[in-house]
Formats: sequence, C-alpha cells, structure tokens
Amino acid sequence: MGRYLLRRLLQLVPVFIGTTFLIYWLVWSVPGDPFAGKCGERRCPEQYVAFMTEKYQLDQPVLVQYAHYMQNLFQGDFGETFSGRSVNDIIVAAYPNTLKLALVALAIEALIGITAGVLTGLRRNGFLDNLVLVSTLFLIALPVFVIGFVLQWLLGVQWGIVRPTVSSEMRLTELLVPGFVLGSASMAYVARLARTSIAENRRADYVRTAIAKGLPMRRVVGVHLLRNSLIPVVTLLGTDLGALMGGAIVTEGIFAVNGIGREVYRAIVTKESATVVSIVVVLVLVYLVMNLLVDLLYAALDPRIRYE
Repeated sequence: MGRYLLRRLLQLVPVFIGTTFLIYWLVWSVPGDPFAGKCGERRCPEQYVAFMTEKYQLDQPVLVQYAHYMQNLFQGDFGETFSGRSVNDIIVAAYPNTLKLALVALAIEALIGITAGVLTGLRRNGFLDNLVLVSTLFLIALPVFVIGFVLQWLLGVQWGIVRPTVSSEMRLTELLVPGFVLGSASMAYVARLARTSIAENRRADYVRTAIAKGLPMRRVVGVHLLRNSLIPVVTLLGTDLGALMGGAIVTEGIFAVNGIGREVYRAIVTKESATVVSIVVVLVLVYLVMNLLVDLLYAALDPRIRYE
C-alpha cells in the first residue's frame, strides 16, 4: 500500500503541472485589455499601464510568467489582484463557504441517491421504481437555476420554512436547500447508477450462493451486494466534489452565498486573471486528492482489490 501510495503521489506531480499550465495559458491568452475600467471611464495613463505591466510581468513570455507564478505558489503565495488585494485572502474567505456547501450537497446526493438506487434496484418495475425514474429524469431535465428559484420561492418566501438566503454564519440548516439544489442533478445520476448496479449484481452467482446458504437478506445486501455495487457510485461521488465546488456559481448567486462562484464571476468581469487561475488551481488539487481517495476506497469496498 505504501509503495502504491507513493507512486500515485508522484504521478500527481506531472498532472498538476500540466493542468495548471494549461489553465494559466488559457486564462492569460484571453484577448482584451486587463486594465480596462481600472481608471474609471477614462483610459488609464501610459505610465500606469507600463508600471503595472512590469510589476505583474505581463510583458514576459507565458512560460516565464508561469514559472514565476509556480515559484510563488510553492511558497504559499497565490499573488495579488490589480487592485493590490491578496488572492490568499480571497481564497481563505470564499473557499470554506463553497466547501461547506459542496459537502452538504455531496452528503445529500449520496444519502438520497444511494438509498433510492438500492430500493429500486432490489424491486424493479414497481411503483417506487417508476417514481424514482420519473423524478430523477425530472431533476436531470430541469436547469439548476429553475430548481433553485422554485424552492427558494416556495420554501423560503411562500411557506417560510427556511431562510430565502444564507446568512454569513453558514448554518447547516440554512445549507440544506442550497445543497439539495446544487446536488440535485448528481443525486439523480447516483440513484440511476446505483439502481443499475444493484439490479445487475443481484443476479450474480455470489449473491445466489449467499442466499442459498441461508444468510439473512440484510447481510446479503449490506455485505455482499452493496459493497460490490458501490464501486462505480463511489467513483462518481469522489470526482463530483470538485464539480460541485466549480459549478456552484448559480446556486451561490441564488442563495447569496459568499463563495468562490461569486469571486470567479467578479474576477472574470474585472479581468482579474490571477484570481481566476488561483481559484481553479485549488479546484485541480481537490480533483487530484479526491481521485486518490477514491482509488484507496476501492480496496475497502472490494476485498479482491489489493495494492501491493
């Protein structure tokens, strides 16, 4: 296990460098004047543009800029915006909020999705199975902003069950509805994937053997059937955390969550490329770490998988 873990960590290094360079090159290659609007309605003076260009090394080749950025990054410095604000402060203030929201969404989609998938996979073509299939198709077809606005108006404004917007305290009860909205589409995919996997493994020989030996159905499902069927579901859930964090822009906007979605939108509008690059770099780290954890979970779910 130790050698496998070390090998995987070494494999993450070129992946991280390659993805971050691609992101850096794409963001800084976007056409447009990065100093447009920095001096109000009038055009910025040439002296100011020259000073800022030299300060942020915008006159250097992309490789040189990227090397300088990575050098600072390995020292824990994500740079600063053109207004002089530290990107570290932006990340520290915004990322925990988005991470909380994404974790709540991940927990909701895992709990509801796996439960619905197991129940419908064991009893296909029944009322519950048809209900889950229709409801998941409904969630997949509807855009996230439609679900968000409907639940916000219905639960927050019309019925007064929850707050229409999330407060600065980010309480768990306030994040349940935004978390459901954010993870609604993924929850539908998890339910359908778990249903298919359970139904397929339900006819496997090892399940029939366990039933023939007289094992209780609860043990057959919980120990034998569920563990093998959860491997594709765990893969989806593990890679979905980064997708939830990166795709939270709409949900954060609807429920007034001060997260990375709002900061990315501001950075794009104001052409603050350093902020966009740094936020996406952290998302890349989340993806890489979650992929590694998913690979390690395979051995826990399936005893036939061993990392020597």
